[in-house]
Amino acid sequence: MAIIALGYLGVRSDRLDDWSDFAGRLLGMQKIDRGGKALAFRMDDRVQRLLVSDEPGETLAFLGFEVEHKSDLQFYAARVEAAGIKVHPAAPGLADRRFVGDLVWFLDPMGNRVELFHAPMIASDPFVPGRPIDGFRTGPLGMGHAVLHVQDIEVMMPFYRDVLDFHVSDYGLQPYGLYFFHLNERHHSFAMVGSGQQGFHHFMVEFQNLDDVGQGYDIAQQQEGRVAYTLGRHTNDYMTSFYANSPSGFFVENGWGGRLIDPATWEPHETHDGPSFWGHERLYLTEEGGRKRLRDMRLDAAARGRRSPPVPDCPWLYNEIAKTGK
Repeated sequence: MAIIALGYLGVRSDRLDDWSDFAGRLLGMQKIDRGGKALAFRMDDRVQRLLVSDEPGETLAFLGFEVEHKSDLQFYAARVEAAGIKVHPAAPGLADRRFVGDLVWFLDPMGNRVELFHAPMIASDPFVPGRPIDGFRTGPLGMGHAVLHVQDIEVMMPFYRDVLDFHVSDYGLQPYGLYFFHLNERHHSFAMVGSGQQGFHHFMVEFQNLDDVGQGYDIAQQQEGRVAYTLGRHTNDYMTSFYANSPSGFFVENGWGGRLIDPATWEPHETHDGPSFWGHERLYLTEEGGRKRLRDMRLDAAARGRRSPPVPDCPWLYNEIAKTGK
C-alpha cells in the first residue's frame, strides 16, 4: 500500500494566454489545447501533467498523487473516511479528463483538494517541448514537488504523515516552520510552509540539463517582475534553481540537480542552515519583511563552511557516470 508520486496538478485561472506563454515558452512544457476552456501541458510521456482551467480564482485547483495499486484507492479512502473526512469517488467522465484509470478525491484539513489516482495514461506520440530543452526529470520520481502554505502544522502534519503515509525527509524551524516529505527517491514531493497562511506556495519542475534552467532564467529576466527568487541552491535537497512568479501569483521553481535519497534507510531530521546555501534572494520581500533575515542566514551558513557535497556526489553527474560503467 503506497502513494508513490506527485503525478499532476491543476490550476484555476482565467489567464489562459498568460499560462500558455509561461508554461510553454518559459518552463518548456508542451501545450495541449483542451477545447478553449482549459489548457493542458505535458512534460514527458504522460498525456497530462498540468491542467489550467478557465475559472476565476487564480489558485491551486487540485493535487494528484499516484498510488501503486488500484486497491490502494480504497485503502486510503477508508483511512481518510476514518479520519472524519468525506471521500468522493470520481464523477462520470472525471477519470477520462484526468487521463487516468480511476481516482478518488477529498479535501485535506485546510480545504485543499487532493486526488488519488491509479493507471495514468501514456501518450502515443513523443513529448515535444515548448522550447529547446533536454526534458524534465520525471518517471518514477513524479512531476516534481508541490508546496502549500499552512495555517496549522499540528493539524496538517498528522493527516499527511499518519493518514496518507507521506514520509518526513527533514524539517527546519527557522525562520519559519518548513516540513518536507518524500514518496520516492526524490528528496521531497510535498512540503508545507508554516506561514500561518492558506494557499499554494509553489510547485517545482526539475530539468535534465542545468543549461535549460539558465536559459529559462535569461527568458524570465526579460519579463518585468517575472523572477521571484534569484538563482540559488537549497540546503536540504541541493537543488540549483530560480523561482518565477506564475500568472496566478504563486511561484514555480525551475530546478536542476536535486538530491536522491534511499527511502528505506532515510532518517528524518531537523536542519539548521536555513533554506539556501547561496542565492535565492527573495525579490518580492522587503528588507524588513524577511529578505535581510534570509540573506543573513545564507551568509552565516557560508561563514560556517556549509555547502552541498563535492561535484562527484552530485546526483545527476553520479547517474551519468553510472550509465557509462566507469
